[in-house]
Amino acid sequence: MPKPKYHILVCTNSRPPGHPKPSCGSAGAAQLLMAFNMGLMQRSVQPGEVLVSATGCLGPCEQGPTVVVYPDNTWYSKVTEADVATILDEHVAKGTPAAKLNPDSVWK
Repeated sequence: MPKPKYHILVCTNSRPPGHPKPSCGSAGAAQLLMAFNMGLMQRSVQPGEVLVSATGCLGPCEQGPTVVVYPDNTWYSKVTEADVATILDEHVAKGTPAAKLNPDSVWK
């Protein structure tokens, strides 16, 4: 397998019902994972060029779902299915983090 140009990490961590801390899983992360994979197929991105992986907890649970794009180490918080197209079209296709999604705001 060739080294991918981008690696998109999607936090899919879930907690039991009634847990006091939120989780990306309960905020729709599974649908995001599918949306990224479908979006890549719709854009005819060659297999292996961009890798999408589900992860465990990435930390900022209150701001989830969290998505990280490497090798740029860009963190997106509160990602929705509507944001997937923006990340793919701006960050992945053009190489520029999607400014309108306020990247790395989790660290500010």
